[in-house]
Amino acid sequence: DDSSSYNKIEIPQNHSLEHGVYIMNNQKITSKIEFKYGIRVSMYQNIGDATTYKYDANYNPTDTTVYKEGNIYNKFIYPEPRLGINYVLTDRASIKASYSRNVQYIHLAQNSTAGTPIDIWISSSEVVKPQIGDQYAIGYFRNFKQNMIETSVETYYKETQNALDFEDHASLILNPQIDGELRFGKAWSYGMEFQAKKTQGKITGWVSYTLSKTMRKIDEINGGIAYNAPYDKPHNVSVILSYEISKRITLSSTWVYASGLPITYPTARALIIGKMVPVYSGRNTYRMPDYHRLDLSLSLKTGKKMRGEWVFSVYNAYNRHNAWSINFVQDAANPDITYAEKTYLFPMIPSFTYNFKF
Repeated sequence: DDSSSYNKIEIPQNHSLEHGVYIMNNQKITSKIEFKYGIRVSMYQNIGDATTYKYDANYNPTDTTVYKEGNIYNKFIYPEPRLGINYVLTDRASIKASYSRNVQYIHLAQNSTAGTPIDIWISSSEVVKPQIGDQYAIGYFRNFKQNMIETSVETYYKETQNALDFEDHASLILNPQIDGELRFGKAWSYGMEFQAKKTQGKITGWVSYTLSKTMRKIDEINGGIAYNAPYDKPHNVSVILSYEISKRITLSSTWVYASGLPITYPTARALIIGKMVPVYSGRNTYRMPDYHRLDLSLSLKTGKKMRGEWVFSVYNAYNRHNAWSINFVQDAANPDITYAEKTYLFPMIPSFTYNFKF
């Protein structure tokens, strides 16, 4: 209120409209070749009321424009073509290839590996262009033992235009000029995915492994040198198993493993005017500890028609302390010592659920 010693800071709301229309067709050329093709056209409109900023070459605000409520002051229209080809080799094997373009108009503003409820989403605008991704993929698929086991191996490559990231020491919270903290460039990702899936019998489930790499290159970040994207995970493993003990009782397990996310660590310190200041590595040079977790569940169906079900589960069964964030803390007793401090969120968590149909 007027008597407060603090000035009020209020971030204006952002309004936009997004539209899409698409058409697709499946066409069987021969008994062995099938095409799936189509196109999606998306449109994005910024709508007032709004205040926009223009920036100079150094990203300093130079001008402000105010738009009234209901005014459409900026729009994007993009075609997004898709093409898929399926070539049947035998009754148990096939080769599939695809191409797709996708346009993203809303962008997550996050300058740490720890996701929080106050993460900010930024709309495309006159300054922030939509991200455009072109992905190519080809894979080999084969079934074994009367289609009881399904296997596949796929490889892909994706290139993204207008990839965005924050400048060093960006100010994100309560910043009305947050688009001035962004820098733009390109990103690319490639990898291989392997999967084996069992669909019949008392034991069902699948095992999958992905080997991948995702990079960004933005001139104003990391000296223009390509660096690991924040979501780069070179290794990703999933093992999902379900064992039907009886018609009423089923035991399930899920084990996941993933490489730690890239992170920027301090690698040195400098004493400036009596204050210790950290010196950081290049952008995303290091990694968080690897992530892995085991979940277990037991389901018990009840009733004559088995219309009810109890589910007893344990999240993180071996109590793995997966890192949510890593902070570097100066020792209170000895300022010359800095140590890493890990924060984790979820230990082993048991739970139970009852489901019923009527």
